[in-house]
Amino acid sequence: MSILVTGATGTIGTQVLYHLRGANVPVRALTRSPENAHLPEGVTAVAGELADPDSFRAALEGVSTLFLLVPNVADEVTQALQALTLAREAGVKGIVYLSVYKGEAYVDVPHFAGKYTAERMIDALDLPASVLRPAYFMQNDLRQKDPLLAAGTYGMPIGDKGVSMVDIRDIGEAAALELLRRERAPAPLPRTTYELVGPDWLTGDGIANIWSEVLGRPVRYGGNELAALESRMKTMMPSWHAMDLRMMLARYQSDGAAATPEEIQRLQTLLGHAPRSYRDFAKAAAAQWQDV
Repeated sequence: MSILVTGATGTIGTQVLYHLRGANVPVRALTRSPENAHLPEGVTAVAGELADPDSFRAALEGVSTLFLLVPNVADEVTQALQALTLAREAGVKGIVYLSVYKGEAYVDVPHFAGKYTAERMIDALDLPASVLRPAYFMQNDLRQKDPLLAAGTYGMPIGDKGVSMVDIRDIGEAAALELLRRERAPAPLPRTTYELVGPDWLTGDGIANIWSEVLGRPVRYGGNELAALESRMKTMMPSWHAMDLRMMLARYQSDGAAATPEEIQRLQTLLGHAPRSYRDFAKAAAAQWQDV
């Protein structure tokens, strides 16, 4: 039996595979192009994709534990529900599903609502799953390099209510720990849910101040304008995706996404260390940029 990791060559899947190394458990990576996949030593590439149920059904043969990451695509809900159904039919004894923080509350944000729909299926069918709910990824802000360095501006309009961004390394580590716990258990384990969050309540001005400190130069917050951001994003992605992200940021501005002390402590207990801070992420990024 083995662990199957979906989204294996992406941002989070790569972290999951990294944290599974040395676990002495067979690991497979689902990929559309096994011949081109650059995977860690010992990981077996398996052809398939969630959008092709027949290929995913074949990839699940011999799999006992599944890491399910469904991409933010127009048919995300269909892919998620079909993947969970196929995993159930295949007799997978453990699932680690990557959802999103505040999915139950942000009902008007398409990819949040989609992921929470999958959570409802997991709950209704009593699937043996760990649901991981990550907040906004710190590493998304690596895309702010040019405005930070060239214009002294932090341009992601997250507002002033507070967002507890999470480091992708903590996501990968939490997922690997839950995958191994379920893989090594002699029988399916009960459902559980973790909020994957950072220790900070981050606002636009607060993040600008952190970048000022680590870069040693003034950085200002670019403000809460969303329409212009959506227009820029439409040059890089489909218009539905750009609008989805604008709707998410609007909820960050109106409601925030700040973690509770209990959520932070629970994640710390799972990881065995404190969640990584935004300041530590920014310091490492600034040092890397200066070395280039």
